[in-house]
Amino acid sequence: MFDALKERLETVFRALRGKGKLSEADISDALREVRRALLEADVHYKVAKDLVEKIRTRCTGADVLESITPAQQVSVVVYEELASLMGEGPTTLTVSPKPPTVYMMVGLQGSGKTTTAAKLAKRLSKGHRPLLVACDLQRPAAVEQLRVLAEQVKVPFFGPGEGRSIPLEVASGAIRYAEEHLADTILLDTAGRLHLDEPLMQELEAIRNAVKPHEILLVVDAMTGQEAVNVASSFHQRLSLTGVILSKLDGDARGGAALAVRAATGVPIKLAGVGEKVEDLEEFDARRMAQRIMGMGDITGLMEKVQAVTDRESIERMSENLRKNRFTMEDLLEQLQQVKKMGPLEKVLEMLPIPGGAKALQGADMDPGRLKRIEAVILSMTPRERRNPEIIKGSRRRRIALGSGTSVQEVNQVLKQYEQMKQIWKTLGSRGRRGGMAGLRNLFR
Repeated sequence: MFDALKERLETVFRALRGKGKLSEADISDALREVRRALLEADVHYKVAKDLVEKIRTRCTGADVLESITPAQQVSVVVYEELASLMGEGPTTLTVSPKPPTVYMMVGLQGSGKTTTAAKLAKRLSKGHRPLLVACDLQRPAAVEQLRVLAEQVKVPFFGPGEGRSIPLEVASGAIRYAEEHLADTILLDTAGRLHLDEPLMQELEAIRNAVKPHEILLVVDAMTGQEAVNVASSFHQRLSLTGVILSKLDGDARGGAALAVRAATGVPIKLAGVGEKVEDLEEFDARRMAQRIMGMGDITGLMEKVQAVTDRESIERMSENLRKNRFTMEDLLEQLQQVKKMGPLEKVLEMLPIPGGAKALQGADMDPGRLKRIEAVILSMTPRERRNPEIIKGSRRRRIALGSGTSVQEVNQVLKQYEQMKQIWKTLGSRGRRGGMAGLRNLFR
């Protein structure tokens, strides 16, 4: 989502690095470009102005202008101010010491509120017993949509029924139902509108006053742009929001909402939807987001993805092979299968701190079908061939190509990539983790 902003900032800092010592005029020119980049990213103009002024105040100080590497100092200042703008570190959801904890989901129609409620229920189900409650009785099929999502994420569902014909009655009934069925977390999916209106706010205020939720979470479509600030401000004024959840952060829009909502309302961004799957809801960490915007990658997030798809047995086996400088086709196959589980390849590669950011990946073939073909080639080998690829000569290569539905040329490419990975594996064994990121990139050349 922030590719355009990231590229513009990289261009600004590249120009600064070429100047050596910086003058206040150099910084003014750079900050003019930063401000323009923020506005093009659809950041609210007041937020962009305030951010640039804070950066200017810090960058024109003696500690930056007189430092040995002023361009790097400016980059650090911009990173720190971006992180501060979005809220510094992560903010966790409130959990009531006396169950059930009630989360009230609010937002405009089309913001992804119902889907986000199901994603949050899936996330909470790891340590809690959530209950999804359909309080949206305005949108056609909203109740059925939530019912289907509840089945998908395997959590209980509560909706309108006999004696529950208005949202307030559904919400009140859900409290009693949760207590009777030992659900310790309630997620109220309330009605949205195409735009803010008084009847909507009165309905939401009535539910809030009746059930007294521990969190009122506004779901904001990250592709909304500057209007997101007005929406958040209006909801906060009437409902006293406790948190924001950004949906559709994996989209290709400019993403200014992520940078501006917290600054405009003071309400922390707590979670972010990063994909279409029910598992694609992450804790929002402003520092990690700022790192990605600045082209620093997100190694912490990448390691979390690796840990999520790798079991202890695999880690121990790979560690043992690393110590012995042993790397086989079976190891390569296992790595490929783990990469596939981590999500879209371009999203995984974006988390690497590759110099030049997205431009450095322009020569890579991001077609997921390439992974499948590599996997098919390896699976067409015999166990002996996988453990000793050096025995794969002409006749074996033709047999493998026929068995995998590929060509001899593609088999040769896989073997060449294996040799490159094997050299990187040796480097990892001798120098630790340095140089390992190039291996992942080499798979897609």
